Amino acid sequence: MSPIGIVIGVVAILVIWIIAIYNGLVRLKNNRENAFADIDVQLKQRHDLVPQLIGAVKGYMEHERGTLDSVTQARQKAMSAGSVNDKIAAEKELSTALAGLSIQVEAYPDLKASQNFMQLQNELSDIENKLAAVRRFFNSATKELNISVQKFPNVIFAGMFGFKTEPMFDLGEDRQSMDKAPEVKF
Repeated sequence: MSPIGIVIGVVAILVIWIIAIYNGLVRLKNNRENAFADIDVQLKQRHDLVPQLIGAVKGYMEHERGTLDSVTQARQKAMSAGSVNDKIAAEKELSTALAGLSIQVEAYPDLKASQNFMQLQNELSDIENKLAAVRRFFNSATKELNISVQKFPNVIFAGMFGFKTEPMFDLGEDRQSMDKAPEVKF
């Protein structure tokens, strides 16, 4: 075999290897985006449920206006968030506001006896459980992408192709309280 043939063979192998790295990174990025699409479905249901829940609570909690306003504002931010990172931050804020609403509801025994409120609370609990599951899947997809972007030799090419490590869907300090579904007490 001639030296030119060897060089062409090495270059061809190198090009195929770089293409394989690129395609692997694209696959992992798309898996992450698909996982976030699953989260978006659950978040849409959550966003649709929040006004109903607030409506059921409003009559009982008229003097707790600040709590209701914070949930409403957090929902608006969550619905208008554009990027994945903005949605993660906005959903964290909405989760915190909903937790505050649940705490306020404890002071209203008549509200907790309302059939409509109980149904809404059960639906919210179900959605929160589904959200926890799809967040785990999203974080798993993000972890796979981040590992692939950071490992050698991918790290050499990832930056050149515009791939970077991505944030997890993390609830920060509220993680322990948000990992479990909202508690529905009667």
